[in-house]
Amino acid sequence: MLKADTTPKRKIILATRGSPLALAQTHRVLNTCAHAFPHLRFEIRVIKTTGDKLQTASLAHTDQNSLPSPTAKGLFTKELENALTEKSADMAIHSLKDLPTELPEGLILGGVLRRADAHDLLIYRSPALAEKLQSAVTDWAPGVKSYRGFKRCLKIKDLPQGATIASSSTRRQVQIQHLRPDIRVIPIRGNVGTRIRKLREHPEIDATLLAAAGLERLEYHLFPDGHFTAPKTGSDPAAAQAELDGILGSVLEMDEMLPCVGQAAIGIEIRADDPLLNEICRAVTHPNTQICVTAEREFLRAQGGGCQSPVAAFARIIGHRLQMRAVSFRITPPRWITVEGRLTEAGQLGREAARQLSE
Repeated sequence: MLKADTTPKRKIILATRGSPLALAQTHRVLNTCAHAFPHLRFEIRVIKTTGDKLQTASLAHTDQNSLPSPTAKGLFTKELENALTEKSADMAIHSLKDLPTELPEGLILGGVLRRADAHDLLIYRSPALAEKLQSAVTDWAPGVKSYRGFKRCLKIKDLPQGATIASSSTRRQVQIQHLRPDIRVIPIRGNVGTRIRKLREHPEIDATLLAAAGLERLEYHLFPDGHFTAPKTGSDPAAAQAELDGILGSVLEMDEMLPCVGQAAIGIEIRADDPLLNEICRAVTHPNTQICVTAEREFLRAQGGGCQSPVAAFARIIGHRLQMRAVSFRITPPRWITVEGRLTEAGQLGREAARQLSE
């Protein structure tokens, strides 16, 4: 038994980015670990990553195209991993979609929590909000776009000819333009609140996309009729709800928008040689999620890509079988495949999907 390490004196440091979503995810990990190991102390340490710095710069920069993409490989993970290597932190908490498949020597993906809803949401203005915003415009000029609103349950196929969707995700961009080559896709940065404000303030943006899991973890709630409620916590819940009034959301099904590898899963990266950290991760890992993301990440690794690669994959367990749907836009025309195998063959299944899409 690990007597020396499991004394109350041992403190486990969880390293995380400082964004609201990253903190929400890390608190979820902390609470799960503390429940399983009440004799240990868990503490959060916020670390600013290169990706955070670039994202802040891009929001203020007049020429965003001149800046590196803040979603490039490893930019949201490097500083957290340095903290693990230097032993100033014990766990690095990641949105698994951001974690590269090739990790620094001595570090491993120790565990994953139960996956949330992996769907993407299409976010847009209601007709009533568009009319309200347009009526407040006092400085109109020829060529300036008017605010447009759309009916509930909107899908990408329902958008008007030449509509504009804001998204900085390569994976989303290629799937949107495959479905609708006429749609213009422009970049967008910022957290959930920032993106919703941009949708309200910029008539040239007709819609944007957000991950359902991120909204749920931030305590936004999407109702079946498409309207949202804001988190009840925070400095000004009433103002947060006012920002959402007239903002609608639609769930995009997997055949319309396949998620990125690891989407909606929270990953725990640790030092491979620490027995206590391995024990904690084994206790809090959700086995079915681990099987699914193993297949997806092995697919991505075999494809040689990162989180911005033009590929997507989603695995699920059906009965006693593992099924994964994957797509690659690296080939023309793009190809979708579905592969299936044993639960014990998750890695092989991922490699097989990559092989089929490389033929």
